[in-house]
Amino acid sequence: MGISNIIYLLGGLGLFLFGMKYMSDGINQVAGNKMKNLLEKLTSNRFKGFFLGVIVTVIIQSSSATTVMLMGFLNAGIMTLAQATGVIIGANIGTTITAVLIALDVSAIAPFCIFIGAVMALFSKKLTQKYIGQIILGFGILFFGLKTMSGENAMGVLQTSVGFQNFITHVNNPFLGLVIGIIMCSVLQSSSASIGVLQMLALNGLMPLNFAIYLIIGINVGSAMPLFLSSIGAKTNAKRAAMVYFIFDFVGMLIFTPLALFTPFDRWVEAVSADGSVQVAAAHIIFKVVTAVVLLPFVPAVVRVSEKLIPAKEHESERRFTYIDTKVLDNPMATSQEVVAEVNRMAQVVRKNIALTGEAFFNCDTTHEREILDNEELINWLNHSISDFLVNITSHELNADVSERIVRVLRTITDLERIGDHALNVLERTKEAKENSLNFSEEALVEFKDVYDDVLVLFDRSVDAFINGRLTDSEAHELHTLEDGIDKKTNQAQDNHVNRLREKKCSTASGVVFTKVLQDLERMGDHAYNVAWAARRDKKLIHSIR
Repeated sequence: MGISNIIYLLGGLGLFLFGMKYMSDGINQVAGNKMKNLLEKLTSNRFKGFFLGVIVTVIIQSSSATTVMLMGFLNAGIMTLAQATGVIIGANIGTTITAVLIALDVSAIAPFCIFIGAVMALFSKKLTQKYIGQIILGFGILFFGLKTMSGENAMGVLQTSVGFQNFITHVNNPFLGLVIGIIMCSVLQSSSASIGVLQMLALNGLMPLNFAIYLIIGINVGSAMPLFLSSIGAKTNAKRAAMVYFIFDFVGMLIFTPLALFTPFDRWVEAVSADGSVQVAAAHIIFKVVTAVVLLPFVPAVVRVSEKLIPAKEHESERRFTYIDTKVLDNPMATSQEVVAEVNRMAQVVRKNIALTGEAFFNCDTTHEREILDNEELINWLNHSISDFLVNITSHELNADVSERIVRVLRTITDLERIGDHALNVLERTKEAKENSLNFSEEALVEFKDVYDDVLVLFDRSVDAFINGRLTDSEAHELHTLEDGIDKKTNQAQDNHVNRLREKKCSTASGVVFTKVLQDLERMGDHAYNVAWAARRDKKLIHSIR
């Protein structure tokens, strides 16, 4: 095999890998958000998760992409590791669809797909049509790459290579097959690509099934390598998901290595078809299906093993992400769920400060000052860190839904940070009142409590609307009425304060503090209302109610 043959082989492999990635990216842009919603909603038990994992991976053409998506959901607290394990097992079966397509040998239509896909990707005006063109183009490039690899200028030359023929004829070392398979998949970073290479060798009569079976086992074990690499420095749940993926293929190796050694497994598979490519695909599918059938009833045990192998870590500082995993950025749609969970965490810290500072003013008590200041530092850290993380996400290719959601999240965390600032202002007013022994009338405290309670209600309902991504017209009207009521109560309280000043019921100094506190509460209500509106894309209703 000369240099030119190696170049053709590498060129074909490059086309295959690029086509697979390009097609997968296009599918993610078209259907990824819907797949994400399905995963989020339909994983209530391991069996639903299993079938969903099969379906999602068949559609998006990558078990690794599905698992990365799950890592995001785990970090966001949307699903448990047990639910994710069922999906991962299903994803391992769904990934065999590529081998099936290769076995069907649709390479004859590859040039046509390349032409149609290129036209759609380059000249379509609608974004969805461009992505569909990307899928078709990627599909065509994938099979064109396979055809190049199997051609006379690449693998075809091995048919006349005496050295290679002697190696294939005499090799029957299971350990060597496992090691080559693991290395092969670790280098190519794709089990589908590795199996595709085997299928092309088998199609040309260059890979006997009795040796290919060990390569298939090794390839599957090596397929966990990309996930382990992506989970380096990641959060505990992401590492556990990668470990679950590895456990699946490791158990498969324990099942199939002795099966291949001590039974005529290769002859059973050869009875399926005389086509070498079909035989490799069949062996690959049997490996995945049998392993899934064995492991699915033992999901709780798999989870416990992964938790023991990857123990939880104690973290000293609060100023760190609880849900966002900065090491996993491959699937922005899944990552967006982590971001929402982190924003919810930020919102709860903000709410705690609203409550603490409100109670501090009402009781003229600054006992919780240190806690409030620590919370404010965490709020500011989350604001800047989430913003920086979202900027990093925008360096990836995003669909319109994710891009638009990022904008809304950025606006929301800004509003939350401003609410935290106003809560801190209330603490400062309380300290001022305490240091100067300022007193407030019973009427003033009742008015403050009335506005404060409404602000808390508005804040809670607004955050709930944003986190759930839903704000109906009727809810929007109710929140607007509540926010408008806060404004009216604030104005009325300020008017009442002027009357009390005239009647000498309070001092000017206490009146100034009271007025500033009311203004802070009113501003909190304004920003809380903005948070609610971030749950909606359309802003038409706001014009009808303002």
